[in-house]
Amino acid sequence: MTASNPTKTPRVLSGIQPSGHLTIGNYLGALKQWVKVQDEYESFFCVVDLHAITVQQDPTALCEGTREVAAIYLACGIDPQKSTVFVQSHVPAHAELSWILGCFTPLGWLNRMTQFKDKSAKQQTDSVGSGLYTYPVLMAADILLYHADAVPVGDDQRQHLELTRDLVQRFNAQYGDTFTLPAAMIPQAGARVMGLDNPNAKMSKSEDSEYHAVYLLDPPDKARKKIMRAVTDSGKDIRFSEEPERAGVNNLLTIYQAFTDKSRETIEQEFDGKGYGDLKKTVAEAVVEGLKPIQARYQKITGEGGYIDQILGEGAARAEAIANKTLQDVKDRVGFLRRSDARK
Repeated sequence: MTASNPTKTPRVLSGIQPSGHLTIGNYLGALKQWVKVQDEYESFFCVVDLHAITVQQDPTALCEGTREVAAIYLACGIDPQKSTVFVQSHVPAHAELSWILGCFTPLGWLNRMTQFKDKSAKQQTDSVGSGLYTYPVLMAADILLYHADAVPVGDDQRQHLELTRDLVQRFNAQYGDTFTLPAAMIPQAGARVMGLDNPNAKMSKSEDSEYHAVYLLDPPDKARKKIMRAVTDSGKDIRFSEEPERAGVNNLLTIYQAFTDKSRETIEQEFDGKGYGDLKKTVAEAVVEGLKPIQARYQKITGEGGYIDQILGEGAARAEAIANKTLQDVKDRVGFLRRSDARK
């Protein structure tokens, strides 16, 4: 048995870290999908700054990046009148529930998390923080505080969501129906955009390579230059393919499909008999045109002094009202003494 969302409208929650600049991968795999679902779901979209400090961050860059990410949310079409937009650390219940859930999470479950293995392998053992290890538990807290029915996630986050579902079933079995069992919401196109310089690795905003990713705020000429230098292969035909050696072309086609919403069949017909140069030019123009309205809205939003902070403050207040209610329910079930009771 699992608890159900206390509202009739289904809820969705997701977030992005404010570390590095957001890429077209973040837009196509997440933000574009969020805009579509906000009319159908009661939506909560947070800037997950607590997750960001699992690796060391420059304090000034983290603070500035938090506002930048929030502004990009709005520029991409997230409507603060429809969706709750807030900063994770502005709602202390996220950290508090994470600790409680961590006490119910077996080490064996965390040891299976492949993302921790991949990320920690890139660092020296002594420099790997415990927060990187317990990251999935904080993610579970994010989701469960709001009784989210669905969570838009990329393929790389599926395992973390499965751990969340396991935690729901474990906690509910011991304490009764408390949490809602969330389901993954995987977009059909653009769910996993790969690096332009390495199409066998997911596009990341933390890579140092200049030609790895197109950032959402890249000027048109810079975006075009990056795409024109994208890795392809020695073949000639332009078609979607899961073959590893065709990963570069497939990635460009995936980006094009996600920006244009055209079908695979239509796209393959469009490039029939054309070369990779034509493909890159066409993809570059689709990306540039797709980013123009986002960049224009971003400049307008950031030009209004205090607007972002106002939206985040209002969002935190709405989020906190729901999160605190869930947290208190959890505390009561676990057996924590209420502060008001201590005064009696």
